[in-house]
Amino acid sequence: MPAERCPACGKETMWIREPRYEGFRRVGEVLRCTQCGWEAPADLEDDSPPRRPSIFSEEDRPTPPRLFADEGPPRVCRRCRHYVIHPFRQWCARHGRDTDATDTCADFEEARSSG
Repeated sequence: MPAERCPACGKETMWIREPRYEGFRRVGEVLRCTQCGWEAPADLEDDSPPRRPSIFSEEDRPTPPRLFADEGPPRVCRRCRHYVIHPFRQWCARHGRDTDATDTCADFEEARSSG
C-alpha cells in the first residue's frame, strides 16, 4: 500500500501483511493497520512483489570457477575400461583388486562406448 497514513484512523502507520484463508487453503493476503487494526480493501492492496534496491550490476557478479580447466572428463575408475561392476563388489580387472568408482590410477584407459 503506497500511503503512509491509514485511511480509517488518519495516523501514520506501518502495515502488517497477513495471510487470508478459505478453509485450510491460503487464497491471498490482507493488509492491516498497526494503529487501529483496519483491514485494507482488496482494491487498495498492491499485489506486486516488493522491489529490492539494485546496488550490483551483472558486471559485478564473480565468474564461476572452473575446476577442471582443459582436462576433459575426470579420469576416475568408473570411466575406465578395466572397471568391473559385480552385484557384490566393484573391482579393477587390470590390477585384480577391489576399487571404488571415484578411485584413480596411472593406468587409466577410457572405456569404449558400445554404440
